[in-house]
Order: sequence, then structure tokens, then C-alpha cells
Amino acid sequence: MKKLVYTISLMLLACGVFAQDLTDALRYSTYHTSGTARSSAMGNAFGALGGDFSSLGINPAGAAIYRSGEFTISPSFGKISVDGNYLGNTATDSKYNIGLDNIGYVTTFKTGETSESGLVSVSFGLGYNKLGSFSLNSLAEGSNATSSLLGYFTDNANDPNVGFSDYYEQLAWDTDLLLQDNNNEYFNDISDNGYGQSVRKSIDRRGYINEYVLSLAANFNHKFYVGATLGIQDVYFKESATISEWDANNDIPYFNNFNFNSFLKTTGNGFNFKVGAIFKPTEQLRLGLAIHTPTFYKFNDLYDASMKSSITYDDGVTENTSAAPEKAGVYDYEIETPMRAIFSGAYVIGKSGLISVDYEIVDYSTAKLKNGNGNYEYIDENNAIAKAYKTTGNLHIGGEYRVNKNFSLRAGYENFPSVYKESYQNNTNPNGDSKYTTVSGGFGFKQGNIFFDATFKRIMSEDYLKFYPDPYANEMIDFNSTQNNVIFTLGYKF
Repeated sequence: MKKLVYTISLMLLACGVFAQDLTDALRYSTYHTSGTARSSAMGNAFGALGGDFSSLGINPAGAAIYRSGEFTISPSFGKISVDGNYLGNTATDSKYNIGLDNIGYVTTFKTGETSESGLVSVSFGLGYNKLGSFSLNSLAEGSNATSSLLGYFTDNANDPNVGFSDYYEQLAWDTDLLLQDNNNEYFNDISDNGYGQSVRKSIDRRGYINEYVLSLAANFNHKFYVGATLGIQDVYFKESATISEWDANNDIPYFNNFNFNSFLKTTGNGFNFKVGAIFKPTEQLRLGLAIHTPTFYKFNDLYDASMKSSITYDDGVTENTSAAPEKAGVYDYEIETPMRAIFSGAYVIGKSGLISVDYEIVDYSTAKLKNGNGNYEYIDENNAIAKAYKTTGNLHIGGEYRVNKNFSLRAGYENFPSVYKESYQNNTNPNGDSKYTTVSGGFGFKQGNIFFDATFKRIMSEDYLKFYPDPYANEMIDFNSTQNNVIFTLGYKF
């Protein structure tokens, strides 16, 4: 287990390792809210503004800004393209996504017919916002490799503290890719002949983090607003990955090719609480503060694998062999995500414009894996999380200009700095400079009680991953992702 933790802690995680680690902790601790088209267009900077359903998941006091009831629904359509740069080669894959980013209902009760002091109104809201999408296809390939998945399997097989797994080493053994010499040492033909094979890795991911919210907020004197939200998370993650290696130059005796297929499906749910306040010292200025408790998740993993090989033996006969475990594996565990603090400010410019800024502080090193099967405590993994991750400040900026009483223009920007420390155990971490930014723009139109908002949002990110979990593999995949989304919101005020 220590060897596995060290491997993953280099941040070079390649998926397909059926063990819970700091990758899982980060995956379910990272939120990129979509929500309504208006919120997305303005960089989700609604911590001090309120009055939009997305704000209930950012600063619950935003529900108290409502003066009337509202219903919203927000479908979206997008495409994500991923360039995988590996061994001097670039491979591109893409995926179209159609989703529902938001459904929300808010109603407001006034405390008196003409009351404008004391407790002016109470608002209640319920619905859901999308906190994240895992859907993407990615591809990386190259030639003249200097390491192999079989090297990882061989090291594990020769390590008495690791040994054989039904989902890894046993598959390589059953397909004659993993061999044993007269000294009972395991070896493989690729490593023994100095590598040089061609490699390809393809990943198909699907899934989401959805949050269902139940909020209560109060308006005091139209100056001070407080609120609380119960958030219930629904998580689905599915990944199918294939690693292929082949001897394109016919330089490796016996070995022709293999495919290793891995499958992981994670389902889970969790809950958290959010409390917040908004203060309006003047008609133009609004200040906000919100605290989110950790999200307490329970997860179930279902995982499986298979392997196929082609080998030409001394007699010249080529055999194609396949192997798979007798049954899929299952595992239950828990994750506790970091707390969040959000500081917000907004300024209304005359009667036509506004600008808003949210700054979210998250210490990702405090994420915890907990309560694995057999009371496994994840001590090594949590130590790796604490040493590999850091505190970050996520920035959200948005602006709106009201052209006339019926039409508005909006723009926004979001920046999520890398959560990784620049180095770990004296190793430089390329992900220390990883990027995730968004730029967005849109418009809103309203007529009577009906309003329609539309937003175009572009998401850009860069990450480095190992091709497979081999601590000796120095070449890494540089993934550059670009996602273009169009979000629509149709709403009705009552």
C-alpha cells in the first residue's frame, strides 16, 4: 500500500488503479458550478448579489434578495475537446454533452403589508444545480516508449508486500505477458528488451456531481440578509480506459501486442450545510460572507478489468489470448471534502450596471478518505493528500449592463489555481502550474413575468498525467482541454 501511495502521490495519476487515493478525494472536492445562464455568464460571482437561484448554493442569504417568487429551468449543450501530448505526438478526441444544469423554485413571504423595517420577508427555495461534469473523451499515443504497463505489473509481482491482483498481475500472467524465470523472479519481454514499443491510452468518462438544495433566508430592513442551505449531493462517475502497447518495429522477441481494459463506476451521495450573510451598507454596495461545511460522502465502487495479448512463440505459432477476473470487484468508503469560505462584494453602478467579485478559499489538503471496507483507515493516503495539496483562492468576476428595462448584457471570468504543491518528496510536480479558467458572456431578455437568458461559456484547462501508474515512467501526458458550452434559462416570476 505504501508503494501505491507513493506512486499516486507523484500526481501522475493515470486512472485505472482500483484503489481509493488522493485522486478520488480531489475529484469529489472540486466544484465548478454551472447553474443558471445568468450566473454562468457572470462567472458565478453571486455571493453578494443574490436574487438568482444559483446563489442558494453559493451564499444562501442570496435567497432573501428575492422580492417575489420564481421558477427557472436551464438546459445546456456543449462540446469538450482534449489534446493529449505524449512522446512528441499529439492526439485529439472530443465529446458532445447535453445536460440540465439547473431547476429552481423560490417563493417569498412578506411579514406585513407595508413593513419595510425589522423582518421584512422570508424566502424559501428548493431545486438543484450542477456542480460538475465528468464527461469527456481523451486520447494519447506515442512510439519508442521508455516504460510499460508490464513493468508496473512485474514490480508488483516481485514485491512481497504487493503481489498479485486478480485485476492486474493475474491477467498479465494468464495471457503469458508476465513470466517467471528459474530464480522465481517475474519478468516481461518488453522490459527485458529495452522497451521501444508503441503505446496508446484512451479514456471515456461520464458522470456528474449534482446538488439538491433546500434553503431558508430572511430579509431585515432591506440591508441585512441571512440564510442557510442544506445541500444534498448526488454523484455518478463512470470510466472505461484502454491501454494498448504493440511492437510496431518488430524489435521485441515474442511480444506482438496487448490491450488492457479497465472499468470503474462510482456512485454516491453526501450532504453539507451552508450559511451566509449579505450586508448592504449603501444602496450601491453589497458585501457577502458564506461558510460551507465539508461534504460528507458515502461511495460505492464497482470495478473490473480484462486483458488480451498476441504472442509469437519459438515454434512460430502466434497465439491470441484473453483473460478476465471471475467477477467484478466492489468497495465501499467515505470521503470528507474541505470546508469553504467565500468572501464577496458587489457594486451597483447607477441604474444600468453592476460588477461583482467572489473569492473562495479552500484548503484541499484537509480532504479525507475514511471508513473503507474492513475498517481500513487510509492513514498513508490521507498523509499523501496533506502533503500533495494546498490552499487555493478561486476567483469569480462578473458584470452586467442593462441596455434597457427589458434587455441586459453580461460577462464573466473564473480562475481556479492549481491545488497541487509545486513539489512533493523532492520531486517537481508539473501539475503545480495546472490551469482551469473560464470566460463567459451572455444576454437576458424579460417581458412581463417571463424572462429568457442565454450564455456562451468557454472553459480551458491543462493537466499532466502519467500514462500508467509506474513510478519510473518520466514521460507524462500533457492534456489540454477546451470546452464550449451554451446555456439557456427560461424563467417565470410570480
